[in-house]
Amino acid sequence: MHMRGVSRTTFATLAAAALAVGVLAQEARERPRFTPPQGPQVSSPEVQEDGRVTFKILAPKAEAVLLRGTDIPDNQRGTAMTKGSEGVWELTLGPLEPGAYRYVFGVDDVSVVDPRNPATSESNENSWSLVYVPGSDVMDTKDVPRGAVAEVTYYSKALKRFRRMHVYTPPGYESGEGQFPVFYLLHGAFDCDDSWTTVGRAGFILDNLIAAGKAKPMVVAMPAGHTGRFRFGAPRPAVDPFAADFTGDVMPYVESHYRVHTDRAHRALAGLSMGGAQTLNVAIADLQSFGYLGVFSSGVFGITGQGPGAGPGEQPWEERHADALNDAAARAGLELVWFATGKDDFVVETSRATVAMLRKHGFEVSYEESEGGHTWKNWRDYLAVFAPLLFQ
Repeated sequence: MHMRGVSRTTFATLAAAALAVGVLAQEARERPRFTPPQGPQVSSPEVQEDGRVTFKILAPKAEAVLLRGTDIPDNQRGTAMTKGSEGVWELTLGPLEPGAYRYVFGVDDVSVVDPRNPATSESNENSWSLVYVPGSDVMDTKDVPRGAVAEVTYYSKALKRFRRMHVYTPPGYESGEGQFPVFYLLHGAFDCDDSWTTVGRAGFILDNLIAAGKAKPMVVAMPAGHTGRFRFGAPRPAVDPFAADFTGDVMPYVESHYRVHTDRAHRALAGLSMGGAQTLNVAIADLQSFGYLGVFSSGVFGITGQGPGAGPGEQPWEERHADALNDAAARAGLELVWFATGKDDFVVETSRATVAMLRKHGFEVSYEESEGGHTWKNWRDYLAVFAPLLFQ
C-alpha cells in the first residue's frame, strides 16, 4: 500500500510512534496514582512572637504521642501531646528562650521527625527536627555580610574510608584574597559534624560577631568526632582513631585546600563534652601546634574517680601526659586555655578537677561557670564568648 505523499518508511515510523503512545497511555492508567493525604492541613511548628511554640502532627490512629527533645526546658522525659477531634495531636510550650531546639515526636513509642517541618539537624545515628525561636542578638539571622558553610568529603587514610566535615568560611573569603586563621571546632558524644552548624548556629554566630567587629574573620573546620557507633564505657583502642584521623587527615586537608595560616599563633582547637576531652587529648600531646584551646562542659573524664577513667592496665591521663604537661617551653607559646561549664552540669566536678590539674602543671587557665547544664544553649553561648578571644 502506498499513501499519496507519504513514503512507506514515514508511515511505519508514524505507526510505531502511535503504538508507543498507546502503550504509555495504558501504563499511565494502570500505574497507582499519588493520592494527597486526606484530613486537616497541619502547620508545624508554629513560633509565636512571645516565644511560645506549637507542635502538631496528624496521627489519627495513634494511642499516645509525646514531644521529645532534651534541650527544651522541662522536657527531659518528653511531654504528652493532646489529640484533637480530627486526629491532630497538639502541644504548645514556652515561652522558650531564643535559640535552636531539636525535637521528635514519639508516636506510640516510635520516634518520628516532624513531617511538616523541612528543617533538620543530624546526630551520629539519627536525625531531629529543628525549630528556631528568634530574639538573640548573637545568633539570629541578620542583614550582615554572610559567610558560607560547605559539606566537605575527604578520604581518611587513617581510617581507610571517606569521611565528611563542615567548613565555615567568613564573609569575603570568596574574593580569593588573603589568608585566615583556622579554628577547629569539635562536637559532643552522639552528635556529628552537622551539629555545630544546625542546632549550634555556629555560622550565624561567627557572621554576627565578625560584622560587629568582635571577632576576627576565620575559617572554622568542624570534623566528625565519631569514627563509628558510640557507647559510653566501651573499651578504648590502643590508638585513638579520631586523633589519628584529625592530625593525619583533617588538618592536612584543611590547611592544603583553604587559604589559612599554618603556624601555631593562627590555629585554635575547642570542643564540647566529648569534643572537649578530644581537644585535651590532641592538643596536650602536640602542644606546639595550637595557640588557643577551648573546653566546653568537659575535662579529663574519670579524673574525679567517677565514671570511665583509665582502662585496665592503663596509666591515668595525667601520668600518660606528664612530659607534655611539664614542658614549659611548649606552654610558653600558648595564648589561651579557656574552660566553661554550667553549674548544674553533671560534668562540673570533672571540669573543676581538670582546671586544677592543669594549673598545678603551670598552665594559665581561664575558667567560667555559667547557669544551666549540659545543653546546646550553653554551648552556643560559650562559642559566642570564646570566638572573640581568638587571634587578637
